[in-house]
Amino acid sequence: MTTQLAGIFFNGVRLHVESEQHSVSATRGSSVTLPCHYHYEPEIATPRRTRVKWSWLPANTVAPPASPVAFGRETEVMVAMGNRLRSYGNFRGRVRLRRSAPGDMSLVINELRLNDTGRYRCEVIDGLEDESVTVELELRGVVFPYYSQRGRYHFNFFGAKQACQDQDATLATFEQLFAAWEDGLDWCNAGWLADGTVQYPITDPRDGCGGVDLAPGLRSYGQRHRLVHSYDAFCFSASVKGAVYFLKHPSKLNFTEAVQACAIDGSRIAKVGQLHAAWRLTGFDRCDAGWLADGSVRYPITKPRANCGPPEPGVRSFGFPHLYLKFGVYCYR
Repeated sequence: MTTQLAGIFFNGVRLHVESEQHSVSATRGSSVTLPCHYHYEPEIATPRRTRVKWSWLPANTVAPPASPVAFGRETEVMVAMGNRLRSYGNFRGRVRLRRSAPGDMSLVINELRLNDTGRYRCEVIDGLEDESVTVELELRGVVFPYYSQRGRYHFNFFGAKQACQDQDATLATFEQLFAAWEDGLDWCNAGWLADGTVQYPITDPRDGCGGVDLAPGLRSYGQRHRLVHSYDAFCFSASVKGAVYFLKHPSKLNFTEAVQACAIDGSRIAKVGQLHAAWRLTGFDRCDAGWLADGSVRYPITKPRANCGPPEPGVRSFGFPHLYLKFGVYCYR
């Protein structure tokens, strides 16, 4: 384990600010602690009045190494002085300082949300001087490609962002797509990422996907015009608090009937992001095609077998069939 350490001097006394972790990984809806501690060398007999500020740089704006300009875009999370504490924005009411020991200014975040990922900075201010350390927060989840009901390449950047949100997901970051590629994601259609770039992951180089002469990796179109250019989207979904299940029903259903059937069962028709998260994070496996909230028909397979699609695990898709056709349905409760 590596420790980040920073130190500043005051009249022969040195202030150390440190974190024992560069990054922390957690699940959506859980609580997480981002470590930050400070102490003096040599120790001082009388505690000094310090101010602690936690701030946040969202994942889609982090470009290592972070520059002072990047930190200028930070959002304040919480400021504390003595026993007084104030939290801000979407973090209001969800954050506190752990304070398990003298100098412990670790940040506790409750009810983690999809867009809480990014770089957090713990800044300790003593008099006119200050020093800080940073901790990356990542969510465990799944990246999945997503395209419009109208077909391929119909989303501008903002349409892609909204499409992911509609499916209980966010636009994936470069780091999330890269991790998915390392885990075997191969998809030969370009999609928007959260930083405004357009990329796609290839594990098996082939014609039409960058060519056979290129090594496996992420193919990038770079930054594209966010209003003018249209592509698919790569979405990221993390674990959900509820459960996705295939509804037991005596007959197949059209889309309208599927929505009603979930409601009668005390739930809602599941979203694409929820099904992917259930497949990836809970091992959900069901060899039955079912309607989802966006009008698509899919089913999750963790144990490939005969008559259940390709030989690798994944969420199988029938695309967007006519809404009058009859299938099963996946509900979320």
